[in-house]
Amino acid sequence: MTDPARTPVVVGVGDLRSGRAGAPADPREPLDLIHDAAGVALADTGVDGIARRIDAVYAVKTASWAYDDLPALLAARLGAAAARTHTSPLGGHWPAALLDRIGHEIATGTTGVALLVGGESQASVTAATKAGTDPAALGWTTDPGGPPAFDPDDLGSPAMQRAGMLAPTRVYPLFETRLSHELGHSHDESLAWSAQLYAAFSEIAGRNPTAWNPDLRTAEDITTVGPRNRMVTAPYPLLLNAMPFVDQAAAVVVTSLATARELGVAEDRIVYVWGGAGATEPADILARAGLGRSAALADALARTLERTDLRPADLDIVDAYSCFPVVPKLLVEHLGLPRETVPSVTGGHSFFGGPLNSYTLHSLVAVTRRLRTDGEIALVHGNGGYLTYQHTVVLAAAPHTRGYVGDPEPHVLPATGPDPAVGYSGDVEIHTATAEYGRDGHPAIGFLVGTTPDGRRVSGYTDAAGAQVLAAGADIVGRTVHVVDRGGALTVTLTDPVTEESPA
Repeated sequence: MTDPARTPVVVGVGDLRSGRAGAPADPREPLDLIHDAAGVALADTGVDGIARRIDAVYAVKTASWAYDDLPALLAARLGAAAARTHTSPLGGHWPAALLDRIGHEIATGTTGVALLVGGESQASVTAATKAGTDPAALGWTTDPGGPPAFDPDDLGSPAMQRAGMLAPTRVYPLFETRLSHELGHSHDESLAWSAQLYAAFSEIAGRNPTAWNPDLRTAEDITTVGPRNRMVTAPYPLLLNAMPFVDQAAAVVVTSLATARELGVAEDRIVYVWGGAGATEPADILARAGLGRSAALADALARTLERTDLRPADLDIVDAYSCFPVVPKLLVEHLGLPRETVPSVTGGHSFFGGPLNSYTLHSLVAVTRRLRTDGEIALVHGNGGYLTYQHTVVLAAAPHTRGYVGDPEPHVLPATGPDPAVGYSGDVEIHTATAEYGRDGHPAIGFLVGTTPDGRRVSGYTDAAGAQVLAAGADIVGRTVHVVDRGGALTVTLTDPVTEESPA
């Protein structure tokens, strides 16, 4: 029998948006949005004055505006005498990881009532910047706080920077290309699966009142490249990329089952936190052995399922991080679920919106609402960095027989990649490749990761001519090319003839 005083439960959730795609609202500071979302979550508990019982406030780091201690500012506004406040580093895995940590603290008696929050006002910041307005002039918090600082190291390791692999829009397509090759999918088959998946996400977003872009998009809409859906980096047109320019916030209230009952929370509002697990890979993607799978995701899932005594088939609800299609695809593949699985009840980053680090907090809100009315067990997934940080957590409509069973401390996985071949000239087998497109609709710069005959790794970027070759993506993986590496800039020449059976 589980101890109610040690059983963590979600008792209140809330999320909101200000404006929507094509209909912007007046600029609003993230702290204001988060305060409003927290108010919704506190009201959702059905308990008057519950804010006064909050003893810990956790925040997912806001990226659109900087705060020295957003949780303390929020606690003061709410009238919560929070003894502990904490703000996470950057990373989309943090909502799941923080919920797991809070669950552990509830189970060990460290925390009584916790508030977990996050939010972004990137749409407001972008609009203000275009209008030539400093958000600080609008009254946004600057003491402490202000515009976020930029750290070039957030873009990638020195090896990645040398190779020009500097942003998610360039790196995630490399994962997609390699995964497609390993699954035996052509470029077109990869795109078709992505489009079907994201069309389903669009339908879900259309039913979510907090979605930034609830307009229905079909698979044909998603695959048709045009002025409003330009190709960004093969095989991803714009509608398969996350939409970070949103104003959205979310909040979750967590306590013990005993405290929930003491406060008078209705039984039908209570959702149980079973716990989960996390894992971390090297931040340098070029230090990983293979780019078609996620060792961190496999580790986090295996430990989550083992600790919760679950099999993938036991999961009624699966909600994936979905900044790019390869991420939910990997979750489906690593769980061994059918390819037609739609792993979302939130709506995905492209259509619900991608509020930078806090998307998965909205997933926790959506999953909690579903578990209150439909379903028994749910797994929520968070992803950070370049598939670097993974955390999964299980929530359910009933308690686990052993109460909280999670492990909030992530496993740190070692580098397993081959030695780099810097300044190499010679033949390589393409491990993965992609091409970024210019505004003119043509490949402008290519990216390649290849293997030399002696097993070393070559990586770098190409000119437009090389990009034209590498734009074939999955259809060119495994072929041999001749490269000349000059400081990361690669000259790429096909060494095998192009045939109908082996298109370039």
